[in-house]
Amino acid sequence: QVQLVESGGGLVQPGGSLRLSCAASGSIFRVYAMGWYRQAPGKQRESVATITRDGITTYAGSVKGRFTISRDNTKNTVYLQMNSLKPEDTAVYYCNANIATMKATYSSQAYWGQGTQVTVSS
Repeated sequence: QVQLVESGGGLVQPGGSLRLSCAASGSIFRVYAMGWYRQAPGKQRESVATITRDGITTYAGSVKGRFTISRDNTKNTVYLQMNSLKPEDTAVYYCNANIATMKATYSSQAYWGQGTQVTVSS
C-alpha cells in the first residue's frame, strides 16, 4: 500500500545537472529518514545521501560538494540535486525511506523506489 515513485533521471553531459524527486504515498503515518542509493555497472550498491526528518544530512565522499539532498515533509518527498555530474555518476538511483504506516504507527520499515537511470555521457 505504500509506494515510492521516483522521477527526474535521464541523459546528461558531463558537467551538467539533474534533479531527482521521490514521493511517498499510501497509508502513511510518518516518514522518517530518507535517502538515495545508486548501483553502477560492475559496482556494489552504495549510499549516496541520506537525510533525517529533522534535516540532518550525510553524503558519500564522492559526491560531497556536488550533490544536495533535501526534503519536504508536507509532501513526503525527497530530492537530490546533482550538479557537476561526472561519467562515474552513471548508475540506477534508488530512493529509500523508513516509513510507519497507519496499521502500525509505532513501527517503521524500509521502502524502496523502482529506480531511475542516470547516464552521464558526452
